[in-house]
Amino acid sequence: MVDVAALAGVSQQTVSRVVNNAHNVSPDIRERVQTAIEQLRYRRNTAAAALASSRTMNLGVVSYALSVHGPSVALFGISEQARLNGYSTRLVTLGELDHRSIRSALNELSADEVDGVIVLAPLYAALEVLRGLESDVPVVTFEQGSPASATSVSIDEVRGARLAVGHLLDLGHDTVWHIEGPQGWLATDARRRGWAEELSSRGKALPPVVKTADWSALAGYRAGLQLAEHPEVTAVFAANDPFALGAVKAFDEKGLSVPGQISVVGFDNVAESAYFRPALTTVYLDFEEIGRRAVEQILALMRREESQPIPLIVPSLIVRDSAAKPLRRAE
Repeated sequence: MVDVAALAGVSQQTVSRVVNNAHNVSPDIRERVQTAIEQLRYRRNTAAAALASSRTMNLGVVSYALSVHGPSVALFGISEQARLNGYSTRLVTLGELDHRSIRSALNELSADEVDGVIVLAPLYAALEVLRGLESDVPVVTFEQGSPASATSVSIDEVRGARLAVGHLLDLGHDTVWHIEGPQGWLATDARRRGWAEELSSRGKALPPVVKTADWSALAGYRAGLQLAEHPEVTAVFAANDPFALGAVKAFDEKGLSVPGQISVVGFDNVAESAYFRPALTTVYLDFEEIGRRAVEQILALMRREESQPIPLIVPSLIVRDSAAKPLRRAE
């Protein structure tokens, strides 16, 4: 750090502020320090930092179903934000959502191991267990569709669902059918709630939802086969993009064109959605920002700062080619 300070022409304290991502550093000085760090190949000594601060410089992450889009992208955001703040992450994955499994995960990430824990398991079963457990370190949870809180991070998924359904209604569809997510997930209820609220607010009928067993494209395909049997279906809101992908395939196999005869809107804006055929209209959720905010809140709780509710992240509609004005389907 002495060498970096000398090369950049600043004090060691300034180098420390830059390394710790402090805000009270001007952009030009920050750039000089970062250039010096790169030239000298300086790497922060995390062991020394931990000794100086009486912290482990590790954050724990408890996760379930990392194959699902939201938690997996949020994990990346956590890792990156932790790294920027000089922290490493330790991941524990859950096989089950029972009391024993979650208690065991928290014990593994004990106070001797980590300075805080982020839980990426947005299911009712996990949250019910967590409410009955005590932790020696701050805990922040990922709770999709929940109100703003000082100990949880979330996206306004109800609003996102309303954007999707509203877009289809604005195109002229009489109502919108819904392929909903599997039971037990907070996201399933939030997206269904937004779908129902938007239809009700416009005086539209609520058709029966199509249920699924998991978040896969296969589940969407099976749902699409069911919907294809109903000539009155002209618009579908799928609770995630893989559902939309599967449904479009099912419609194609049944001789129904998208968006010519059925419009489809997805949810999540996965990286591949722009390359579906047709390109998928969907709702973008910034799950990386979920991870970043979770880390910042953990650090604030560790500093014992006054807890403020974490604002909900606002979703946005991405309009592509899979939704259009309705055409009457031949029976």
